[in-house]
Amino acid sequence: MGELYLLYDGLMAQSVHVLRHGQVHNPENILYGRQPGWRLSELGQEMAQTVGEWSKHFDVGAVLASPLQRAQETAAPLAAAHNLEIITDPNLIEAANIFEGKKFELGSGVLRHPGMWRHLTRPWQPSWGEPYDEQINRMLAALFAARDAAAESGPDKDAFMVSHQLPIWILRSAVEGRRLMHDPRKRECTLASVTSFHLNDDGIIEGVSYSEPAAHLLPEKKK
Repeated sequence: MGELYLLYDGLMAQSVHVLRHGQVHNPENILYGRQPGWRLSELGQEMAQTVGEWSKHFDVGAVLASPLQRAQETAAPLAAAHNLEIITDPNLIEAANIFEGKKFELGSGVLRHPGMWRHLTRPWQPSWGEPYDEQINRMLAALFAARDAAAESGPDKDAFMVSHQLPIWILRSAVEGRRLMHDPRKRECTLASVTSFHLNDDGIIEGVSYSEPAAHLLPEKKK
């Protein structure tokens, strides 16, 4: 894996909070990946509004988001709550995945499709999509860009970023020293959850915390 960087010279914000987007309108259960045009469902919109309201407890100086529609829609209430413009950062985009556009993904029927087996040979890379080290480094670049953008608004201001489950989980795994090859079913990164990276005065990520401000809206909780 390529070299990771946790040190950065520049302005400082206390924490960078990385929000996973809300639920997407996807009745056919397509793996949408980086495809454009996937919008939030009504429940996803409610999740975004909930997190926007919850975020008012923070002194926020910047809101960044993936260019994909579902992330932009999730970021909108957050930015409005703090009277900020959304900064679009391509580094926050979803991970590339060979199964994009299909009704199956790794762990949900891919073995029934022999033509896809060749993409399962190197799970530590992974062979079916964007290498983990590339995801980590672009997410770190986005994190530090968010921190700097927030600091331009004033000292010790936090930043929020809206991204996608896998890049968020891989970044957290790298920072916490966890192995990158993992069971996707065990990711702690639910819809509209917030993974917060806390930096010290030397520009080092010294801790990670996790919260679910929209937990009561998760589909399994609403049954």
